Amino acid sequence: MSALRSDHSPGKPGKLDAQSPSGDWDMRVLLAQPRGFCAGVDRAIEIVERALELYGAPVFVLHEIVHNRFVVDDLAARGVVFVNDLTQVPPGSVTIYSAHGVSDEVVRLGTERRLRVIDATCPLVTKVHTQAQQYAKDGREVILIGHPGHPEVEGTRGRIPGPVHVLSTVEEVQRLVINDPQRLAYVTQTTLSVDDTREVIDALVKRFPAIRGPQLKDICYATQNRQNAVREMSQNIDVLLVVGSQNSSNSNRLRELGERRGVPSYLVDGAGDLRAHWFRPGARIGVTAGASAPETLVQQVIARLGELGVESLQEMDGEREEITFRLPDELVPGRLQRPE
Repeated sequence: MSALRSDHSPGKPGKLDAQSPSGDWDMRVLLAQPRGFCAGVDRAIEIVERALELYGAPVFVLHEIVHNRFVVDDLAARGVVFVNDLTQVPPGSVTIYSAHGVSDEVVRLGTERRLRVIDATCPLVTKVHTQAQQYAKDGREVILIGHPGHPEVEGTRGRIPGPVHVLSTVEEVQRLVINDPQRLAYVTQTTLSVDDTREVIDALVKRFPAIRGPQLKDICYATQNRQNAVREMSQNIDVLLVVGSQNSSNSNRLRELGERRGVPSYLVDGAGDLRAHWFRPGARIGVTAGASAPETLVQQVIARLGELGVESLQEMDGEREEITFRLPDELVPGRLQRPE
């Protein structure tokens, strides 16, 4: 079919009725606002693209620069080499640390191998590192609320001197063994579910009243905004599509939020993942995207929905994000040097 009809300009959606006054049973799309790239992801991708322009291929990146298959495949086709370990990088090479951050040990190894390093760690992740380090410096045992094995969690854990407890559930709080309840603090992964994290923090405060921590302030503004949009749109939709890769933490949290609110929810890498049996005649379909998913994938999903019978699209009136982060000094020509 041709391009989707826009019911009206973006605005706060009313209740969408499958049996509209006109009597049709058209499927409709409600498009989340905000959605897709956040400032940290924009910055990380621009860092890699500028490094390619300034220094030429190959440019090495430790881990995926962001958790999106489309972005990673596109950069790889342009000369970026993604590695899981710095020992895979030839000494002296231009090397970028991903937006998720890295441990002190990784920094040490990069210096030892004389790599020309550009750090693309999201500034909001760096803020968590600094906060956790200060708690440790003050003699507090640190709890890191997050998912073990996630690159951000491993990077943050590796920046904190002394013992670190990683947990993500209320049950783990109840089993936690610590040295001194009076000298305890917590920080959080930036891409968590706001609701789940609030429950964990409440359990920590109840069990350890003297604990120090940032409440929910460590959770990225973009993560919170996208979750708020899904929370609002879930009142008006029958199905939720989250554009994002399977290993994207914030995208998974959006899908879980939809499910928790009683809406069948699907995490899709792109248009090719859509299945016709997900959508009935008259369905109201919510579409959003995780913070590492490019808008081009969202538009491809919308186009595919048009082929499946969607006739109209409405965009929510949500939080408009205008935050930007400064690029590293190393991207100024001539500034990136080999470590002495």
